[in-house]
Amino acid sequence: MTQRVLFLCPHGAAKSVLAAVYCQQLARERGIELLVNFAGTEPDTAVAPAVVQLLQNEGFDVTHFVPHRVTGQELIEADWVISMGCELDELGVERAVIQWDDVPAPSQGLLVARDMIGTHVEAFIDSIS
Repeated sequence: MTQRVLFLCPHGAAKSVLAAVYCQQLARERGIELLVNFAGTEPDTAVAPAVVQLLQNEGFDVTHFVPHRVTGQELIEADWVISMGCELDELGVERAVIQWDDVPAPSQGLLVARDMIGTHVEAFIDSIS
């Protein structure tokens, strides 16, 4: 059975997108069946252009990705919820959430944020495989 992981960041436009892309790639490489999604609590209308460009340079096409507000149903259905700076109290869903609050805002250093997310994703995939 395919397991689900949901990545959250406030705007659903940068950190959660990076995490979702890297997690899906690493899971695929390791033969782990994961359904990976991303969302925000206050979503932007589009993925951050710098993130789109960075991922395109790395061979990933995210031009079809659209940030959306996380739903209670998504939180319930996910086997893992990983948050990078989101407050989920207002959604009224009680559940365990993995916090990666040490990831800096991409606007303050996109490559640093990317590398930190990559490190976290690798540790996460190691922990579930």
